Amino acid sequence: MATLRHNHTLLLSLLLTLLVQIHHSKSSELVTESSIHDLLKSKGLPVGLFPKEVESFTLYDTGLLEVFLRGPCLTKFDTMAFYESTIRANLSYGGLTGVEGLSQEELFLWLPVKDIIVDDPKSGLILFDIGLAHKQLSLSLFEDPPDCKSDKSEGVLSLKNKSRKEIGFHAQM
Repeated sequence: MATLRHNHTLLLSLLLTLLVQIHHSKSSELVTESSIHDLLKSKGLPVGLFPKEVESFTLYDTGLLEVFLRGPCLTKFDTMAFYESTIRANLSYGGLTGVEGLSQEELFLWLPVKDIIVDDPKSGLILFDIGLAHKQLSLSLFEDPPDCKSDKSEGVLSLKNKSRKEIGFHAQM
């Protein structure tokens, strides 16, 4: 009789664990848009914030957005921008906050982009928080997803440091 209760308890515990795992896996992803660019548009952001080279993305119910590229790459808006292979941010209507994996060249330095905010779409401006400063750019710079260069022969990191080397600054690693 004790063995039967033990088996019953064990089976009930396993079933409960399985149900919790199924619920967690179904509630952890809430992707309904077909592309990252559609998702951005539905959240009041310009479609050109991420390059054409996005392979996939995941939006969790917590608002965390993970964007996966084919590899690290460079593109240009008003200045050069560097995307790592994975970019993470908290997505809300009109904003990407706590951005990780995106940096922008400013005065020969690469500064991490922390937040990207569109407060008022009618203003035609988008705000980039690069830590030391807030930079307002025209939304028109982000109308189309940019092409992103990842030159394997030269290496993306050397491309990122190229402008520094051209003026005499060398990356210290």
